Amino acid sequence: MQQNKQLTLYHNFSWIFLGNAIYTVCQWGMLIALAKLGNPLMVGQFALGMAVTTPVVMFTNLQLRSVQVTDVRKQYCFSDYLGLRLISAALSLLVITIISLLAGYHWETALVVFLVGVAKVFESISDLFYGLIQQHECKDRIAISLMIRGLLSLLLLSIGVYTFGSVLWGVIGLVFAWAAVLIAYDIPNGVLVLKHILKLQPRWQLKTLVKLVLLCLPLGLMTMLISLNINIPRYFIARYLGEQELGIFAAIAYLMVVGGMIVSALGESSIAKLAKYHEHKNVIAFHTLLLKLLGIAGLFGGIGVLLALIAGKQILTLLYGYEYGEQTNVLVWLMFAAGISYMSSFLAYAMTAAKHFFIQIPLLSAVVIISPIACIWLVPQLGLVGAAIALSIAATVQAVLSWAVILYPGNGK
Repeated sequence: MQQNKQLTLYHNFSWIFLGNAIYTVCQWGMLIALAKLGNPLMVGQFALGMAVTTPVVMFTNLQLRSVQVTDVRKQYCFSDYLGLRLISAALSLLVITIISLLAGYHWETALVVFLVGVAKVFESISDLFYGLIQQHECKDRIAISLMIRGLLSLLLLSIGVYTFGSVLWGVIGLVFAWAAVLIAYDIPNGVLVLKHILKLQPRWQLKTLVKLVLLCLPLGLMTMLISLNINIPRYFIARYLGEQELGIFAAIAYLMVVGGMIVSALGESSIAKLAKYHEHKNVIAFHTLLLKLLGIAGLFGGIGVLLALIAGKQILTLLYGYEYGEQTNVLVWLMFAAGISYMSSFLAYAMTAAKHFFIQIPLLSAVVIISPIACIWLVPQLGLVGAAIALSIAATVQAVLSWAVILYPGNGK
């Protein structure tokens, strides 16, 4: 393996964008494979596994990688971060196990939820090694890891579903893929960066762990709330309509991610400039740039709605199959929700640039309260369309509250 060599900012950005793009396409490919090789029930079981495990893992991860990457004064060593991550990973798996046992799922669904949790534990440990590599400006290795993990996941999940006709074996392939990449690629790269295998050993010092947890807890809570806002409609679909309908909804909803990738790239590219305008109290420039970003978000959403109205049935049938093509109305509402969500994302970047950190927790908490109320009201009456409308309502509330924070900055401190 090559020695540690730092890359330029441009090459780091290019590698990360490429790695994330290929990984996201592979994640989408897994849903398409389940839809084509299996049926909506399999997609629903897999989607429920992701919906149940993601908020749990997001919270217990505590955004440790972000803290690790920004720890320029080296207050904590990698062994401290690894020690906390192993504890949090074990805790998340325990919570996921309890949920899968007590939620009343069919045994196969419960096992899928548990195994997705196991896969996400491996992913969370890989994420910490990404943070170590990112500290040394070698993001090409992160990108390569993402690409290998994405492609291997898609391959093994497809083989499992095709060979055994069960999503369970597909998820077993997913677990193997994520574990293999961690052991065969991410850990060796960590050794290369630290130049000593002993530095990879976890360390558990109570005082240090407590300090790290207190530092990271707000970040973990915020990412959990964001994940819940995305997944709450899925819980109610599974409860009221069943896992097969959830599979249809989840497959269609993944189309929102395509625009989300561009929004994320634009947001990351703009946040430094927004922060500069805010620091220099250039309110006009700050709002002008933000309005441009919101216009782009609205344009993406409008194009999505237009495409859904004109060719929604053909697109869904081509991607997933006939059963999905009958849900054009769901696609229209999800594209509308996507446009509002993109606006909310840009507003979140603006709040972060303006250092409105703590207000985002009660803001997201308010959305988490409103979302299930909307789902209880709409999903039993309108089915999948009701879930999409509920998602639109939650996104709208988040956008309005975020805009209020930006307009009245005294409320966001």
